Amino acid sequence: MQKKLSKSAYGGISGERYVPYVSQGNKKVGNTAILIMGSLLAIIFAASTAYSGMKAGLTVAAGIPGSIIGSGLVGAFAKSKGILGKNIMQGMSSGGESIASGMIYVLPAIVLIGGHINFIEGLIVGILAILFSIGTSSLVHNYLVVEEHGNLVYPEAMAISEALVASDTGGDSLKYMGIGFGIGGVITMLTTSVFGVVNNMMNYVGSSFYKWKLDVEVNPLLAGIGFIVGLEVALTMFAGALLSNFAIAPLIGYFTDMAGNGAHVWNNASLAVNQMTVNDLASSYVKYIGAGMMLCGGLIGAIKLIPTIVTSIKKTLNAKNTTGEDKNTLGMISIVLGAVGIFVIGIIIAQNFMMGIVGALLAVILSLLFVIVSARIAGTIGCSNLPVSGMTIASLVIMTVVFVLFGWTSNAHTQILLMFGTFVVTAIAVGGGYMQSQKVTYVIGGSKSEMMKYFMISAIIGVVVVIGTISILSPQFVTDSATPAFGLPQANLIATLTSGIMSGELPWIMIIVGVAMAIVLYFLELPIMTVAIGFYLPISTTSIILIGALIKVFIDKVTGDEAVKNNRIQSGISLSSGLIAGGSIIGLIGIILHVTGVLKDRVISGFASSNEMALILLVVMIVAIAAPLMMIKKGGDSEDEEAKG
Repeated sequence: MQKKLSKSAYGGISGERYVPYVSQGNKKVGNTAILIMGSLLAIIFAASTAYSGMKAGLTVAAGIPGSIIGSGLVGAFAKSKGILGKNIMQGMSSGGESIASGMIYVLPAIVLIGGHINFIEGLIVGILAILFSIGTSSLVHNYLVVEEHGNLVYPEAMAISEALVASDTGGDSLKYMGIGFGIGGVITMLTTSVFGVVNNMMNYVGSSFYKWKLDVEVNPLLAGIGFIVGLEVALTMFAGALLSNFAIAPLIGYFTDMAGNGAHVWNNASLAVNQMTVNDLASSYVKYIGAGMMLCGGLIGAIKLIPTIVTSIKKTLNAKNTTGEDKNTLGMISIVLGAVGIFVIGIIIAQNFMMGIVGALLAVILSLLFVIVSARIAGTIGCSNLPVSGMTIASLVIMTVVFVLFGWTSNAHTQILLMFGTFVVTAIAVGGGYMQSQKVTYVIGGSKSEMMKYFMISAIIGVVVVIGTISILSPQFVTDSATPAFGLPQANLIATLTSGIMSGELPWIMIIVGVAMAIVLYFLELPIMTVAIGFYLPISTTSIILIGALIKVFIDKVTGDEAVKNNRIQSGISLSSGLIAGGSIIGLIGIILHVTGVLKDRVISGFASSNEMALILLVVMIVAIAAPLMMIKKGGDSEDEEAKG
């Protein structure tokens, strides 16, 4: 029988006892060919993610498409490097993409407030953020990846691992991943992501006295994530969405309906508060409660990890005379260079010693906290739905308040603040992508020190590409056109947020309410960040993740034979990996084709645009996922024994 990823890769045993897919032989496989091909993928994913993200506010995590494309490249040009070489390729893909998925939220905001991006300053800040983030992540690597093995699911990391194993072995894993890829690819092509043939969004809105909204996006990528993370995580996230859309938004709407016509939305003087729709309530008020929840949840989560950080540092220092994987010399050097470097460059950028020291200190502290949080969240829901913007909002709120307290409130001071914010957002985005890549390395059996080096190289390449892309396109950012070339939704929010705090106009009550709600969740011993993510994300996202989890529950409940059940669930995970791969690759291609003008945006009309059409598409997707799994009539091999490479 063909080898496959063992059941213990998903948990059931302690991390120290887990035997990786490749358990013998030389783990370090990097060479010039791997470096060149990985760098090429880093450039492609960094540029496409930056362009599409600024155009449409959409980014796609590159780990899965990188593993698929990288496997093909290694098979063609470096076959002897095998699955470990393919692992390096997916890590380098993530390295380039993660930079874009962070920087595009903050750096363009400098242009939006009338400033100018200095390429050299941006390059140095970005590289320092990479060093600091990877160094910080290395301190908690053993805890998050090994000790929490099975507790932290790392859904996309496991999908990447399944993709790598499928490319290495063929067999049933490849078969079901191929089925999932086909389902995900076809459904994605039918939607507005590519050809725009059918509507994939069910939308139900209550606009009378009780303002509520329920959206369901028929998205195979998200359904696949739901199948992998399971019912508990999916329900917890959906609970946050219910709280946001069916409690907080209607409550705010009830009181704003009583306001007079003279009262307007805090960040939109042309809109009276009593005329707000559900979407207005969400974007102008409810979202900031979610930001407050994530702010508090991030702080609590990071504080609880302080003993782990201390222990990790002690172990690292004690390992100074050892060799091999435990030494972590590069990790320690990286965090020191990143921390010291941002103080030096901060003083140079600010041209004010006190401002440079204060800004750098805030950037280091907030990055330390949220990099750890980001790395942990990647273990819960993956990187595609990592709430980088939410954590960045929380960080910038704190930093801006401190700047205001010091009296640094001019436009020039805001530009300096945003450079420190660029450090923070880049570090946060890198933390999630890096830890996900290291989880794949742990599962497959590669060298974590080699992954660190190659990920670092690809991320630095990503900084050059992303800043270059932003600089070239920046003249098109500020426009009076009703249909701007680049929407920049996150950067516009950041610009509004920082300028609002500087000018004293911000719905602070929303932030405070979010903090209070997070404290209540903490007292109730509920997972703050998981609830907050559900609260902050669109309910269209959390609802389809829940549906994906319910498909897994259905398979589990209707299958009586334990061996058949295990085989169906394991095959379902491979199929879900294909859903994520198909949805992300075809979605990424579609976005690129749209933003480059190859495909024109299409307005869907008639029955194809209705909720009924989306419901039919949802039923088709559910049947397409469940049917192949229900056709499995026998248990799997005795493959629970560890496959050794």
